[in-house]
Amino acid sequence: MSRPVTKWWWVRHAPVGNAQAKSITGQSDVDADISDSRSFQALAPRLPHTAVWLTTPLKRTAQTAEALWAAGAERVQPHVEPALAEQDFGDWTGSTWDAIGANHPFWDAPGTAQPPGPTGESFADVCARVAKRTATLSQDFAGRNIVCVAHAGTIRAAVALALGLSPDQALGLDVANMSLTRLDDLGGGNWRVVGVNQVC
Repeated sequence: MSRPVTKWWWVRHAPVGNAQAKSITGQSDVDADISDSRSFQALAPRLPHTAVWLTTPLKRTAQTAEALWAAGAERVQPHVEPALAEQDFGDWTGSTWDAIGANHPFWDAPGTAQPPGPTGESFADVCARVAKRTATLSQDFAGRNIVCVAHAGTIRAAVALALGLSPDQALGLDVANMSLTRLDDLGGGNWRVVGVNQVC
């Protein structure tokens, strides 16, 4: 018997402050700007009830979830998932892409190049950890709705898994703050893409 469909509702967190928005945020734990109540009021009714909720250890995802609950989404104690956190940019965290420069060798293969520093990970690394963890979660919560408030890198990795994209191809996807991406895990490594980067 085939596994029941597990529906993933990926939400990118609310934007960070202007100062942080100009830098490479990565896994730095900065606050979300949740002042745009209209965005939360538009998105909250679209999210399913009786869903499993996931956030990452970075507080901007928990703050976004809290604002969605305040706007009418069903409040659920979320599972905190470290494996679904944003890419770790190592020594580049807090810097800017302009400071790194357009001619840096990183741009020759941005999907597989590893930022400097002992914690730096490539986007391919992100794709691998997201694929592994989503497979486990889809099995643990088979047939359920899963609302995951996460990051642009995480969501690109999830779409890459669903569509069979390479890391370099997935980096071409736009994932706006407060956007909704819908993916259905059909089991057996098969996915259905319902919508990507839907902005209310």
